Amino acid sequence: MIGEVIRLSTTDPAAPVTPAVPAGVDDQPAAPERERAVGSTEVLCFLLILIGILHRPIGALVANPRLQTWLTVFVSVMVQATPFLVFGVVLSAVIAVFVPRSFWARALPRHPALAVPVAGMAGVVLPGCECGSVPIAGSLIRRGVTPAAALAFLLAAPAINPIVLTATAVAFPGNPEMVAARGGASLVVALLMGWLWLRLGRTEWIRLPHRAHLDGLPRMTAFWTACRHDIIHAGGFLVVGAMAAATINVAMPQQLLHDLAARPLLSVLALAALAVLLSICSEADAFVAASLSQFSLTARLAFLVVGPMIDLKLISMQAGMFGRRFAVRFAPATFTLAVLVAASLGTVIW
Repeated sequence: MIGEVIRLSTTDPAAPVTPAVPAGVDDQPAAPERERAVGSTEVLCFLLILIGILHRPIGALVANPRLQTWLTVFVSVMVQATPFLVFGVVLSAVIAVFVPRSFWARALPRHPALAVPVAGMAGVVLPGCECGSVPIAGSLIRRGVTPAAALAFLLAAPAINPIVLTATAVAFPGNPEMVAARGGASLVVALLMGWLWLRLGRTEWIRLPHRAHLDGLPRMTAFWTACRHDIIHAGGFLVVGAMAAATINVAMPQQLLHDLAARPLLSVLALAALAVLLSICSEADAFVAASLSQFSLTARLAFLVVGPMIDLKLISMQAGMFGRRFAVRFAPATFTLAVLVAASLGTVIW
């Protein structure tokens, strides 16, 4: 009877079928878990331990006065520039993700020559510095804005926005004409460079870095992806520029500045070159210019016009954002035009 029941249960089509398990499967070892890669937390812990072990040699090294000056300049450039770089990166991501391409077709004139002054004047309403304007200009080009207009914004925004002009007025209370001279000269240089790009610039000179394709991603995911990409890319070049500025600041003989101040033509070129080397943020450079009282107002105007447009950190960031072929052409042309416009306007006013 028991055998019959067993036979019927094995032939019943409604009975559940248990899949056959090959012999020895249970005996196979489980697949080994993937080893966790070394992350930033482990690196930070290693560095902290290393500093703890080598604290005495490191303390003696940092006690060197020249190194302390280098660290002070480096940290000051980073502290001044980083908040505005973050602002520019966030605004760049907003433009890339939330602003449709059709907006720029409606906001800017169709003729590129007319789009240049409109983009240049847009810098008045964006309180940012030169570090933030670089990723914004790159994002504008990605969204279809003509490079000439984007470059006009890149040069004008750091020098004609209300924060910078207010700081200039505070730094030069006895010379209110310095505010108008700085804003006017900076805007003229930006527009001339935009129109010069229309005349002589080539599209192949600009090579924007590859950014992960954002189309098809949820908006917030695309936003954070764009932010993460740009802050890592632009931030690295900012560090390189800040290190170069700190090195130049320590190595430059102070007596050289006093000798150059006595020569009008050389003083203009000297302060223009100094603006490139020091790489001071546009929100703070007016106070540095005011402290250089041994130089003429024209020379200090050149310092204020050149600095926000081209300096060591900007050359580094522009090379990273637009490519080296662009930077080696754009930087010298901007410097030359900025010096000529500032010197000409300063000669007329003072």
